[in-house]
Amino acid sequence: MPENTQSRHAQALDALERLGNIALRDQSMESVLRTVTDLAKEVLPGSPEVSITLLANDKATTAVSTGQLAMDLDESQYGRGYGPCLHAASTGELTEISDASTDPRWPEYAEVARERGSGSSLSVPLRIQEGLSGALNVYARETDAFDDEARQAAQKFAPYAAVAVANMHAYETARNMADNLQVALESRAVIDQAKGILMERHKLTADQAFQAMAAVSMRANRKLRDIAEQLVRTGEFQLDRPS
Repeated sequence: MPENTQSRHAQALDALERLGNIALRDQSMESVLRTVTDLAKEVLPGSPEVSITLLANDKATTAVSTGQLAMDLDESQYGRGYGPCLHAASTGELTEISDASTDPRWPEYAEVARERGSGSSLSVPLRIQEGLSGALNVYARETDAFDDEARQAAQKFAPYAAVAVANMHAYETARNMADNLQVALESRAVIDQAKGILMERHKLTADQAFQAMAAVSMRANRKLRDIAEQLVRTGEFQLDRPS
């Protein structure tokens, strides 16, 4: 292979080896993604800027980027609802624009790309999990920047980004479940405490005490927990008695 291609191939292999040595559990998602984009910028052709798009529930965001060019071109697509990075993220297809001045698929985006100084781009889909996808976006300044070697290298960076996002999503899901469980336990504790007060004060059964709070909650259009907290905090409670 030509000397410059051979050199780039060696650089890509070195970058992938560096990524392979990262202990993912010891890194934040952002730090891993930033390492991926920085190394991709370093070894891919066309003096590129690189970003990572995340697409969740049809809402796109840029997790990291190496420069303003990538950020601007990502956001120009989000505002329009179409473009190469969104296409890659939503379809799972490798999406390349070889020449922004002639590509017919997204003419308004292509015009912005030319104005910002990007001649070609490559968006590699990130296969993460149901409901969450993404793309590794490489915005080159020159046209026809990507050959087969470059495409293959870019595709090898993508799994590292996908693993980092999946790990963080799993962590956040677990944390939210734990937070929700804690709220539920706290709600149950204060409701049980309020039931005990009513049972003692009005000689009610546990079920009667709960039904009394539920009736006040419905009448006042307030959460049952709020009614219970007010009773525990202030002792105030207007018991509905049969006439």
